[in-house]
Amino acid sequence: MKVFNQKITTFFMFEGQAEEAMNFYISLFDESEIINIQRYGANEAGAEGSVMHAIFSLHGQIFMCIDSSIKHEFTFTPSISLYVTCDTVEEIDRVFEQLSQDGSVLMPLAAYPFSEKFGWVADKYGVTWQLNLTKN
Repeated sequence: MKVFNQKITTFFMFEGQAEEAMNFYISLFDESEIINIQRYGANEAGAEGSVMHAIFSLHGQIFMCIDSSIKHEFTFTPSISLYVTCDTVEEIDRVFEQLSQDGSVLMPLAAYPFSEKFGWVADKYGVTWQLNLTKN
């Protein structure tokens, strides 16, 4: 397994959707990949074949995730979100559209006093994303 020098890593806890979510996220951003997946085997704590631990990257940023073997009364919250700097109008439009499918829009993609184009969305897994168009 690769060794990473990133000191702090975002860690997502899903309940049976970790691999689906990773595949969705890496499809949105260039230079993204699933780096490693360890799966639950037969007679282990989690559902056989589900993600015990995984590492993936989005545009070079490392993330980790699991499929929790324990059901929880909580999920993701908008109080913490992933902030994405988009380089083009096409990129922000595409990513916003894909993330908002089967999710919910917290702030529509529009011009705001603090940004030429910004949007905030909760995706279908409950993870929230703030998307901002940068001026080059």
